[in-house]
Amino acid sequence: MLEIDAINLHYGAAQALKAVSCTAPDGKVTTVLGRNGVGKSSLLRAVVGRHPITAGAIRWQGQDIARFSPADRARAGIAYVPQGREIFPLLTVRENLETGFALLPRKARTIPEDVFELFPVLKDMLARRGGDLSGGQQQQLAIGRAMVMRPKLLVLDEPTEGIQPSIIKDIGRAISWLRDKGGLSILLVEQYFDFARDLADGFYVMDRGEVVLSGSGADMRGAQGDELRRRISV
Repeated sequence: MLEIDAINLHYGAAQALKAVSCTAPDGKVTTVLGRNGVGKSSLLRAVVGRHPITAGAIRWQGQDIARFSPADRARAGIAYVPQGREIFPLLTVRENLETGFALLPRKARTIPEDVFELFPVLKDMLARRGGDLSGGQQQQLAIGRAMVMRPKLLVLDEPTEGIQPSIIKDIGRAISWLRDKGGLSILLVEQYFDFARDLADGFYVMDRGEVVLSGSGADMRGAQGDELRRRISV
């Protein structure tokens, strides 16, 4: 389980996160919702070690990892799919997937068949350069690269951004399958309410760097859903 306990995060004098607390249980999809600029991506950067926190604790499987480097967090089983995907455009699809090998022991440096079962287009395009793929295919590649790491926590920052509807459905099915397979915590930042609602086991709503509302996936799919949608609409 990921436990975030009253963390603050600053960019210089500007405070982006204010005493944020939340959890991402094992085997569940936890969604973080909110308008642009409320601190959602900053929260994910804090979790994966891309930006240091200035107060509070981040515990993964009971261990405080707040001082761990991004590489050490990856070794601990945390994989990150950033907003904008950040694939390597001049590398082939195969080479992009193999960048996930970097922190794996030599005997584990294989591409799991699960990647190609979830995203068959990647198998058909192994020799294509990453930059030649569509935006949706690049998003599938970014998730596949994270899966190569055999993560225990998968952190996803707005995976539906700029993606065509058919690929959004494929990504939703992939996240659902990974959750149902068991043993994987999924922390998902998302602005597309319907996508988050259909996947969420639990949710947190952020505003101005703080968590202002939380609840279960059932709350999102029930009478509270319309109010939540209004709160996160731009």
